[in-house]
Amino acid sequence: MENTKKNPTWIVVFVACFIGLVVDGMDIQMLSVTLPSLIEEFNITKTQAGLISTLSLVGMALGGIMGGWLSDRFGRVRMASYMMVLFSVGTALLGLVQTYEQFITVRFISAIGIGAEYSIVSMLMAEYVPTKKRTTILGTLQAAYSVGYLVAALLAGVILPEFGWRPLYFISIIPVVLALYLRRKIPEPQSWIEGVQKRKSSGIKKNEWATIFKEPKTRKIFLLWILTATFLQFGFYGIGSWLPTYLVSELGFDFKKMTGYLVGTYTAMILGKIITGWLADKFGRKTMFIIGGLATAMALPIIYLYNSPANIIALLTILGFLYGMPYAVNATYMSESFPTHIRGTAVGGAYNIGRFGSAIAPISIGIIAEANSIGFGLATLGIAYALAGIIPALFIKEKMYDPFKTEGGIQDRKNGNASGGHSA
Repeated sequence: MENTKKNPTWIVVFVACFIGLVVDGMDIQMLSVTLPSLIEEFNITKTQAGLISTLSLVGMALGGIMGGWLSDRFGRVRMASYMMVLFSVGTALLGLVQTYEQFITVRFISAIGIGAEYSIVSMLMAEYVPTKKRTTILGTLQAAYSVGYLVAALLAGVILPEFGWRPLYFISIIPVVLALYLRRKIPEPQSWIEGVQKRKSSGIKKNEWATIFKEPKTRKIFLLWILTATFLQFGFYGIGSWLPTYLVSELGFDFKKMTGYLVGTYTAMILGKIITGWLADKFGRKTMFIIGGLATAMALPIIYLYNSPANIIALLTILGFLYGMPYAVNATYMSESFPTHIRGTAVGGAYNIGRFGSAIAPISIGIIAEANSIGFGLATLGIAYALAGIIPALFIKEKMYDPFKTEGGIQDRKNGNASGGHSA
């Protein structure tokens, strides 16, 4: 099973999941690049603008929690396709809204699908890829999110100056076709199928949430991942929500120049995720996660304090490389922390309960911007990234379970026996 060449299905799954996350990333970035236009059209404050992103994160958190649990019950592929339809249609409808209140309501609903699809797709890929190459492949998959950011930035540079913000959102209807393909052509992962069959044959119906909290070690890891996910996403979405507005409002760039800077930043992020995923297979998930978190923590205040017209391109390129690094490892690291029968609930739950906590980041930056500046608010996000690196460094082991196997269990290289519990 460790030989991916014997089962080429994972390649098809990878392509479908990659495209799905590209569109997911596009949706997130569309809000960021259109935020200056929304502030002007709806005549809202920076705090109200931050509230759009905050409620989006709340919707994504709800979607991720529900999606993870539903994927344990009804299948990874089935729920990924359903959620893709939800966010595609919902985001396209944003191009038709006429008021701030309408926008924020529709955005909240579509965000449920965005959050669910991200959690399910990342986990689906983890269950299709053998341990040996998992972070290389999942790191590359996570780069899809950054590709989506890049595509949205490029489209914004072409569409926003000439046609305004609404046409950007209409493009989001396209993924419905991908959802139909996903549902019809891609089978559920074998580990999930075998897990369902085992539960049916035993006749025992388990509550996944109760299972997480019943076992002390699982409960501890679950709570630690909630904290880590909170700080990681607080930093990530704080940057993602306000960086385009920072470039326009405080550094004085127009939309076309902003697009050029964002392209450089997101291209660096793509490379950062791919390289980090490859390095994580050689040096460990935990090591690369920690390096990414702490390096970003140091970079953010440096960029705020020392940026100039001469060095801003280099600083944003470095930021792009660094602040996406933990995400190259996050999906693998978390998926390997829980056994198959509760993986969807545990990973979706921990990551997205963390998203609830991080949801105040965009509005917090908006409040700080009103009192000081957006740049100062972005610099303070270094604290969140530092904590996101420190918690795993001290408390979360890697490779506790293997998503490629039915009940987890990593392969013991010394004696060839599978272990169903925590690694040493």
